[in-house]
Amino acid sequence: MTRMLFTFTLILAAALSRLIPHPANVAPITALALFGGVYLDKKHTFIVPLAALFLSDYVIGFYSGIAWVYGSFLAIGFIGLWLRKHPGVLTTVGASLAGSVLFFLVTNCGWWLGADSLYPHTFAGLMQGYAAGIPFFRNTLLGDLGYVGAMFGVYELGRRLIPALKVQPELAS
Repeated sequence: MTRMLFTFTLILAAALSRLIPHPANVAPITALALFGGVYLDKKHTFIVPLAALFLSDYVIGFYSGIAWVYGSFLAIGFIGLWLRKHPGVLTTVGASLAGSVLFFLVTNCGWWLGADSLYPHTFAGLMQGYAAGIPFFRNTLLGDLGYVGAMFGVYELGRRLIPALKVQPELAS
């Protein structure tokens, strides 16, 4: 019970951090999805982080292209499930980078496909859209690496300091 409460609290705190003023694209979306894939049991892997994201979007306000954000979020959750079976600092950094790239590719393609796209619906237009998104990608990378480091780091620190967290029950994949 302590492990579940601690994990849910970290997820909620990360989601609520979206309500604090922050630079564009510095958000915990990738971290939430990866963390859920690694530390939550099978029945909560997607629903708890998705509910936390939805709650913060409810407060912030829903936006055009939200389906692409949620779709990439779910895909990143599957990267988290892979990461669960391949723990380690380097694989966690790699999973975070993969999540950042996936988020960039999916959401920018989604914007390009939208009716209000600034770019023609051609391959060249898609490439223009990706090129225009590159400056935002730097913040995405920084935010993802920072939030992944913070969430995973706090959880692992908690496992060292809180006896009830030391015993990690077998998580069904």
